[in-house]
Amino acid sequence: MCSVISRVKPVQRALALSLRLTANTEGLSYAAAESRRFCPGVSSGVEPLRATSRSYCSRMALTDGLLFRQLFESESSTYTYLLADTETKEAVLIDPVLETIDRDLMLIHELGLNLKVAVNTHCHADHITSTGLMKKRLVGLKSAISKFSGASADILLSEGDKIPFGKHYLTVRDTPGHTDGCMALVSADQSMAFTGDALLIRGCGRTDFQQGSAKKLYDSVHQKIFTLPDQCLIYPAHDYLGQTVSTVGEERKFNPRLTKSLEEFVSIMNNLNLPKPKKINISVPANLVCGVHGV
Repeated sequence: MCSVISRVKPVQRALALSLRLTANTEGLSYAAAESRRFCPGVSSGVEPLRATSRSYCSRMALTDGLLFRQLFESESSTYTYLLADTETKEAVLIDPVLETIDRDLMLIHELGLNLKVAVNTHCHADHITSTGLMKKRLVGLKSAISKFSGASADILLSEGDKIPFGKHYLTVRDTPGHTDGCMALVSADQSMAFTGDALLIRGCGRTDFQQGSAKKLYDSVHQKIFTLPDQCLIYPAHDYLGQTVSTVGEERKFNPRLTKSLEEFVSIMNNLNLPKPKKINISVPANLVCGVHGV
């Protein structure tokens, strides 16, 4: 298997976890649900849930010898994921955010890790990545993103590529639909999948800008994510309701959109009528150049 690297204010968690989207979204229109997901508090009549002091939480990895941390950035409700080989200390960082660069680097230093790759699951529209600035502060760090994203990075990834760290690796699965350059990153034993914005917990990424296509997204999720084992843990790029993890089996059964037919799904996605992300005009240009534009 060819290696890609070779070529180049507290909030109670109990409250957060109780506010889950139900499978039928009874009493809440899809547009209102999306307003809460992508613009909390806008046109929804609901006070946004903000875990303002949640800096990071950890999850037990199922894979022997794998260190795993799930981190949270409150402004954009973005999850950043840190994975490392416990023996070699080589590490990978997924979807880092500019505002939390100091936190992430401090954790990496505390754990004695050697961060090899910082990878973005797609060209984000709601926040600026920290990969470009992080490269300036960590010697030898490489940035990575899908080759279909249109963004610059040291490593341009595509279907089947592998990102190794120690004895572990992540495999790329192209999942276009939210954007052309979306990808899911799957652990070697298929126990974990980092799905970016393609598949969220009881939801999915919007498809109304940045080359969005509801049909492509539906096909991507069903062909590239729902084909993973039922017990595979789903770790999305965002969650706006305090949820931290799901499984392929859960989403295949309970996701209120992706359990619908293709025609129903396309109709839902084409009628969300959502406002654009607040930071889209600065985030996308910056993320196209590894997040260093204007920094």
